[in-house]
Amino acid sequence: MSVVSTHQDVEALTFSIVSELAAPPARVWQVWADVRQLERWWGPPTWPATFVTHDLTVGSRTHYFMTGPDGERAHGWWHILSVEEPVAVEFEDGFADETGAPDESMPTTRARVELTAIPQGTRMSLTTRFADAQQMAQLVEMGMVEGITGAMSQIDALVTQDAHTPA
Repeated sequence: MSVVSTHQDVEALTFSIVSELAAPPARVWQVWADVRQLERWWGPPTWPATFVTHDLTVGSRTHYFMTGPDGERAHGWWHILSVEEPVAVEFEDGFADETGAPDESMPTTRARVELTAIPQGTRMSLTTRFADAQQMAQLVEMGMVEGITGAMSQIDALVTQDAHTPA
């Protein structure tokens, strides 16, 4: 199933991506909560992620980096704003330096993930909100849409693995 739609709304300053996954919401929740599973899909296939810290609790910070094909690293951070296990999580998302400190020269967005049970499994919606149209255009130009689409396309295989196979 995987990614079924993407939508950029310049007036609302949002980008939304919807994925349908062949697993119940509690299983899909684990791809966000379990850092080892998160590493297997966050970041496009050619830019895999490594999480230095990750704690899916309100007020916590996550630090990760993605490694490109030539070994270059792009660091990022999350600040967890709300957690409604196993149906929703909201966080600020931004670029970071190698220590995980926010890079103030780059945009910060707000993301909300919602997991909804459907007959086939779970509909996962990720909506990113931008501060302004310039920020939205900058991140889209940097490849955000292609990156998150590629990343989310990796989740279906992960959640449908045999429950006895280590994630």
